[in-house]
Amino acid sequence: MIGPSSDAADLIAHLETLRSEENVAGMARFGISNPDIRAVARLAKKDHLRAIQLWRSDIREARLLALYTAEPKRLTTEEARHWADDFNSWEIVDCAADLFVEAGLDELISDFAADEREFIRRTAFAMIAGAAAHRKMESDATLLAWMPLIAAHACDPRNFVRKAVNWALRSIGKRNLACHAPALALAKILAESPDKTARWIGKDAARELAGEKLLARLR
Repeated sequence: MIGPSSDAADLIAHLETLRSEENVAGMARFGISNPDIRAVARLAKKDHLRAIQLWRSDIREARLLALYTAEPKRLTTEEARHWADDFNSWEIVDCAADLFVEAGLDELISDFAADEREFIRRTAFAMIAGAAAHRKMESDATLLAWMPLIAAHACDPRNFVRKAVNWALRSIGKRNLACHAPALALAKILAESPDKTARWIGKDAARELAGEKLLARLR
């Protein structure tokens, strides 16, 4: 029976029993869906040392479980950087970004944005998007201070980066009226860029941010 006392080996063995041969061809390792992994995480509860052990397993599902069960208050910047070195998929990145935001590791955002590795750069913008959406008490100034990073990396054509940059811009713009105006202004600037990727990011973000439903909600 899986529970808070289960160690990393117990959890990995349990994940093995959930293996889906139907899904495994399209997914690394066990082929277990994220909802099933979240269900295991709810039973296992938070345990930071165990999460570190799960991460070392190099198994997709175990690493997701590590991210779901790590303790944000105990996560250090050094641990986050170490885990980021192993990022190899958007789903791991986006889950980790939520954890890093909850842990308050904002100092990583500019460093990750400057990193040339695709998944680490994506992490920076996934963190911005997560902070804009989930940190209700965060100051608007904090979010708007990340806008230059969006502008600076809007020309990165790599799929997982450009989508995250777009996501970050839209998330800031949807937060409230104070954030909406500068986000829409940047979207319009990018939409006129000579760079194809920046144009796509700008046009797509401007389309959503100028929508009547969103404007009505923000007002």
